[in-house]
Amino acid sequence: MPTVSAPAESARYWQHDAVPGVDLLRARYVTHRYARHSHETYTVGVIEAGVEEFAYGSELLRAGPGTVALLNPEVVHTGQAGVPEGWAYRVLYPSVGLVTGIAAELGAAPGTPSFPRTVVDDPVAARLVRAAHVAAERGDRLASSTLLRAGLAGILRTHARLGREPDPHPRLRTSSSAVSRTRELLAERLADPPSLDELAADAGMSPFALLRAFRAETGLPPHAYLNQLRIRLARQLLDAGLPPAQVAADAGFADQPHLTRHFKRAVGVPPGAYQRERAAARTYKKVLRPGA
Repeated sequence: MPTVSAPAESARYWQHDAVPGVDLLRARYVTHRYARHSHETYTVGVIEAGVEEFAYGSELLRAGPGTVALLNPEVVHTGQAGVPEGWAYRVLYPSVGLVTGIAAELGAAPGTPSFPRTVVDDPVAARLVRAAHVAAERGDRLASSTLLRAGLAGILRTHARLGREPDPHPRLRTSSSAVSRTRELLAERLADPPSLDELAADAGMSPFALLRAFRAETGLPPHAYLNQLRIRLARQLLDAGLPPAQVAADAGFADQPHLTRHFKRAVGVPPGAYQRERAAARTYKKVLRPGA
């Protein structure tokens, strides 16, 4: 009886050539599972085939073909196949500054826009996001930048909550400064992080109280948050051209396999593939615009 091979997985992650502050991902996943992670940027993804299932905050959501996923910055989420054949999607990661700037151009009140609904069935938005993504992949700078801004503007008008929102957790304000101090300390000690007891002593709180406050504010326990900081530093070092083995050491990972495991679970591609695509894009820019 012939065996049926599983659909191949593939992923590409790169920077937008014409719009600073935007990364892109095109991927097909079957067995790949994202660990709990968050992004500094917004996440705008369109599902091209299959179903993605993901935990987002306290919800378990499913996104099928043609739907658009709108994730706010720094919200912890996962990601895995929702059907046996997996899912294929295209994702834009626009920076907070870019999205806030577009919102301001639309006349929104000051503040960071947010999306109250995460999975939306909006064929117009899906078509614009996909078209912008395809144009960016083809290297069409004018079309991709135009479609990107038009798509984000339409999504903001239709689906975003613009301006400042009331604080839904006023009780957490009392511990906010302690959490901020803990985040700063973790950022300073990527390679040699303090224990939870040491962090709590520095914050003037009990370990349990700090853990509870930290999770409430960031969506992650301190050790998982630390890995996010390490991955973000690793991306910067890979962009600078450092070899993955050195990046692993400089970013505080135990070794290169440790970096690779966490990096792929958060970014979607291994460090080497990520670095090659980014380097290729920079070389291409120099060829097109020598001296730029």
